[in-house]
Amino acid sequence: MAAKIKKNDRVIVIAGKDKGKTGEVIEVFPEANRVKVRGVNLVKKHQRQTPMQQGGIVEIEAALHVSNVAHIDPKTNKPTRVGFKTLEDGRKVRFAKASGEVIDR
Repeated sequence: MAAKIKKNDRVIVIAGKDKGKTGEVIEVFPEANRVKVRGVNLVKKHQRQTPMQQGGIVEIEAALHVSNVAHIDPKTNKPTRVGFKTLEDGRKVRFAKASGEVIDR
């Protein structure tokens, strides 16, 4: 099955403590159905000091379940569902169901 949400997509959180926040997908974990979104679901982690990195408490993004995020429509900037269609040249692309706008370039 093709992934409906990919790296660098703009998404909005639709459930959980960060509901309403938007961000860019920085990592996708398809086997676990999870995504990491920049600036969303921040957790504090105790980091051990290494020769290259300072130790202390750092904030990192934790993974969210893919059902808790929705793709942002490129035309209307509102949440939308994602569908697939085949173009005339044979390419399979994702499109926003709300506006019909093609997401993949």
